Amino acid sequence: MARPGIAKKLVEIARKEGATAICHGATGKGNDQIRFELGIKALAPDLKIIAAWRDDKWTMDSRESEIEYCKAHGIDLPFSADQSYSRDRNLWHISHEGLELEDPANEPNYDHLLVLGVTPEKAPDEGEYVTMTFEAGVPKSVNGKEMKVSDIIRELNRLGGKHGIGIVDIVENRVAGMKSRGVYETPGGTILMEAHDQLEELVLDRATMDTKKDMGNLMAQIVYEGKWFTPLREAVQAFVESTQKYVTGTVKFKLYKGNIIKAGTTSPYSLYSESLASFTTGDLYDHHDAEGFITLFGLPLKVRAMKMAELEKQNK
Repeated sequence: MARPGIAKKLVEIARKEGATAICHGATGKGNDQIRFELGIKALAPDLKIIAAWRDDKWTMDSRESEIEYCKAHGIDLPFSADQSYSRDRNLWHISHEGLELEDPANEPNYDHLLVLGVTPEKAPDEGEYVTMTFEAGVPKSVNGKEMKVSDIIRELNRLGGKHGIGIVDIVENRVAGMKSRGVYETPGGTILMEAHDQLEELVLDRATMDTKKDMGNLMAQIVYEGKWFTPLREAVQAFVESTQKYVTGTVKFKLYKGNIIKAGTTSPYSLYSESLASFTTGDLYDHHDAEGFITLFGLPLKVRAMKMAELEKQNK
């Protein structure tokens, strides 16, 4: 999600400087080359794009050769060769690729790897309760303190990192056609998503929630493929924003050794009815009503079973 923002800023600066081209250092194998270039093409189709790694004159073919080049030219790097993971960090997360992670048979060297937090084993032995509030889908406060969203993410990163939240080891399918393996630390984002999901469970109806999950998968694909500046992204985002009108309330949970444990959710727009959910028959629902519903709901299954039985009898 950072790449569209970077592409937009690159175009802004290119226009300001009167540049005729934009150069990036993404490799010819990864997703970032696609994300940068699709963003640039959408915002500035007249600008030339120079990808150094894809240039025939480019002689470096690995991170190791790049490190050697830097050493030979007196460029001090802030890491050693055994720490030369391919890393991208922003407010939301940090990703790690390379070194032992290139072989999926290897366990990640978390002592070398982690930057934003600790493993669950090294997290505190006591859990910590956290309370968040949301207004129309937007986070407003953490533990009673109102903050702008960026500061909320920073605070959740601190809390999540402390308790080993949001460490993911995945093999992904790159747009370029190959699989790659990476470890991602997203402590604050993981907490924010879980808290938001807990609130949506209360206020969104079943059909909207089902469709929103489909839209979420579609949005993930759009972002992953670098298609942020497209009408489709705008349309999907408009749907999501429409669903957030009543996502307002308070979420409480406990962080404990990599887990986010529910501790209570409330909303003035909650669709949860205790009288309906109770096993006791109430005014809004008669248990006998279920009989007719199930008869109609299951009618296609019954008709098919009857037809199969009829055909089987004919074939004997």
